[in-house]
Amino acid sequence: MNDGIPTIKEIAKTLNVSVSTVSRALSDHPRIGIKTKEAVKKIAAEMGYEPNTKAIFFKQQKSFVVGVIVPHISEDFFSRSINGIEDMAMQHGYTILFGQSHDSFEKEKQVLNAMKRQRVDGLLISLSKETDSYDHINALDKLNIPVVYFDRVPSGKKVNKVYCNLYNSMVQMVDILFKKGRKRVAFINGPSELSASKERFDGYVKGVSRRKLKVDMQMVEQTDLSDKSTCDAMESLLSLKKRPDAIISFNDYVHLDAVKYATHKGVKVNDEIIFASFANISINKHAAFPPVVSIDQFPYKQGKLAMEMLISLLDSNAEPDTGNKTPVNSIEVPFAIVSQPK
Repeated sequence: MNDGIPTIKEIAKTLNVSVSTVSRALSDHPRIGIKTKEAVKKIAAEMGYEPNTKAIFFKQQKSFVVGVIVPHISEDFFSRSINGIEDMAMQHGYTILFGQSHDSFEKEKQVLNAMKRQRVDGLLISLSKETDSYDHINALDKLNIPVVYFDRVPSGKKVNKVYCNLYNSMVQMVDILFKKGRKRVAFINGPSELSASKERFDGYVKGVSRRKLKVDMQMVEQTDLSDKSTCDAMESLLSLKKRPDAIISFNDYVHLDAVKYATHKGVKVNDEIIFASFANISINKHAAFPPVVSIDQFPYKQGKLAMEMLISLLDSNAEPDTGNKTPVNSIEVPFAIVSQPK
């Protein structure tokens, strides 16, 4: 008795061929003729045959499942990157196991360990804002599980990664704001643990310095990405004797909180003070005060390229005589500057 799902043996009996012939035909083995393959696949489809994934895993030592960890799936950037990941995965016969770190290092470790127990073939990860150690990720090397970082990637580490050049994009953003006649450009940066925060800050310093100006650290604030922390940063900036006439936010979510605080304080947004940001999220086109300048980091493309890189690594691992060593890859996705009318 089976559970109603047709087996390879039943297909073989129907066609009066061997079980091995059916198995090879379904896997497109070159030794099986085209007519036989077509006949086997036709009967398999009519009978509603589904491959036994457990048996495939046992034979190939692969689950055909890839783990993906992001800080927040609800964020526009990560939901769009996941679309790119999923589209590429499905093209290659992989399914995705998603997890959220909620920007917590401990949660990130828990999710990663759960995926390890599920025997994922590989991992794609965008780091939490608290991650400052990589031992939990490096441990996957011993299990021959390749890892590709995307968007929030480690700094100074030779790792497989797909990212956007935040340093150069910040330099250009500062330059645009000065060209718009703004003399006091402030910056609300993100958590110090993130390499993305350092890249943005270095770009900000470079952008201001190029104007032969000294960087005023009173114009630089930090947020832990919560609305309260962003409001505290805005309070400090608006309390300055000489207020900024432009404010760059770490990302568009920080921008939304900053603008909300500014309007509450009676600031003429994008007039008295103009706002710029990163990410170019979808909601910007519906916002009352979208950033005058936003950096598009192309999340769908980042996700698709990261998954493509991981599949390449998995294929490399499957080749004979390659051992556990895989090449280190790095892809820099070009950014785009999106300007809105003031």
